[in-house]
Amino acid sequence: MPHLIAPSILSADFANLQRDIEMINSSEADWFHIDVMDGVFVPNISFGFPVIRQINKYAKKPLDVHLMIVEPDRYFERFKEVGADIISVHYEACQHLHRSIQAIKALGLKAGVVLNPHASVYVLEDILADVDLVMLMSVNPGFGGQKFIKNTIVKIERLKELIAKTGSGAVIEVDGGVNLSNAVDLIRAGADVLVAGNTVFGSDDPVEMISKLKNIKVGN
Repeated sequence: MPHLIAPSILSADFANLQRDIEMINSSEADWFHIDVMDGVFVPNISFGFPVIRQINKYAKKPLDVHLMIVEPDRYFERFKEVGADIISVHYEACQHLHRSIQAIKALGLKAGVVLNPHASVYVLEDILADVDLVMLMSVNPGFGGQKFIKNTIVKIERLKELIAKTGSGAVIEVDGGVNLSNAVDLIRAGADVLVAGNTVFGSDDPVEMISKLKNIKVGN
């Protein structure tokens, strides 16, 4: 499938949030990427249900909700209520990951699992058949604007092989430090979804930047 672009709302202008949401609606972006941080699992706090509800009020594309929180299972129903279409949880945050994935899917949502930079893709071998998405963090989670970790390219390749081996239909999402310089290598390695925050919202023309990311061509 053609790769997808998911602008990260964490980098939007919160004083003009509706404007930025409508910009994404009018662009070639595919999803809204929404980072939820609790100040415990990661050393930062972002936003919760009221803000996501307002994003959903104006968004015309799926909400890709990334939970960087402890005890995420407590909140799956609430995130569905405020508009989540996809919920991804960290491998490191779920004591019973299979149960968490099944709980998300039971709500009629797509379920994803996230790996931090230190984690091997092989820890997911026994869960891959059950997930819709695997997100690889290409920076340490918690803050935008960090430098891309190059080893992510190798991890994508390994994960692509593991997905094929297990017969999983999971797509690979990459989050952190994505820009025009590394996007070709990410897609060539097997990434299906690129999350872009500062690259989009820090550009002079976010719509054009989204278009450039979306229309990257990867040769053989």
